[in-house]
Amino acid sequence: MSQSGNDGLMPVVVQDVRNNNVLMLAYMNDEALELTRKTGYMHYWSRSRNAIWKKGETSGNVQKAVELLVDCDGDAMLARVEQTGVACHTGTYSCFAKDPIPQRDVFAELWAVFSERESSQCESSYTRKLMNDRNLLLKKIGEESSEVIIAAKDKERGEVVYEAADLMYHLMVLLYGEGITMDEIKKELEGRRR
Repeated sequence: MSQSGNDGLMPVVVQDVRNNNVLMLAYMNDEALELTRKTGYMHYWSRSRNAIWKKGETSGNVQKAVELLVDCDGDAMLARVEQTGVACHTGTYSCFAKDPIPQRDVFAELWAVFSERESSQCESSYTRKLMNDRNLLLKKIGEESSEVIIAAKDKERGEVVYEAADLMYHLMVLLYGEGITMDEIKKELEGRRR
């Protein structure tokens, strides 16, 4: 591990993997890094105690290490963690904010748009048109699938992203119409992790 100072310590920005909120700033030396990798739980160097400590050792507010990333200069680390309980010793969720900032959920936002369009009488709405014409919707899903394949074949990253978003949008309209929630899809995908 590269260190940022003569004390052999590297600053570690700790981030909640569930919502990307920054939880705390701590320090790590080689021994703390090794313990973190070995146990799967975050260990730090306490400058005040002059000793290694496992986060949550006494409080139970442990941090499960999900991902450890070192910056381009090798002098700082980002630790993405699953936080149990609160991160701050004062009893707050984060050392920087009392309450977690909710992550924006684009799927939920689109679901709300679909609901609004379904009850709308606006005939110029493309989403409403798709909802009212199943054959058009299915045709669009086929077209968008082909466009993703072509973009991927041509290795055009930006086009793959654009076309994949089109495909996802049309699939989501179909799922909404079928009464299938994104939570059901997420649950199905979770069962495929191997």
